[in-house]
Amino acid sequence: MSDAPFFHDASGTVRFSVTVEGNPVNASIGREALRYHFRTGESADPMETYAQHADELDAAVRRRIAKGSMEPVMLRENDLQPVT
Repeated sequence: MSDAPFFHDASGTVRFSVTVEGNPVNASIGREALRYHFRTGESADPMETYAQHADELDAAVRRRIAKGSMEPVMLRENDLQPVT
C-alpha cells in the first residue's frame, strides 16, 4: 500500500490503496457500508472497522479490478462477501 488509509470527512469514506499486480489502486468504502455489512453500532469508528477487515476489503477491490472496474474503486456493501 503506497499511502496509509484515512477517513475522508467530506465524503464519509475510508480511503485506502491496494496493490494489484504490483500497482497501487486507490479505493474507498463508505462509513454506512462498513457499518451495515459488519454490523457495527452507529458510533463505531470507521477506521477501526476498516483495520479489522482490511484483508477482506482488499480482496473485494481485487475482485472488482479483475472484473474490469477502473480506479478509483468505490466499494459497496454488495461487493463484500456475506458475513458468517
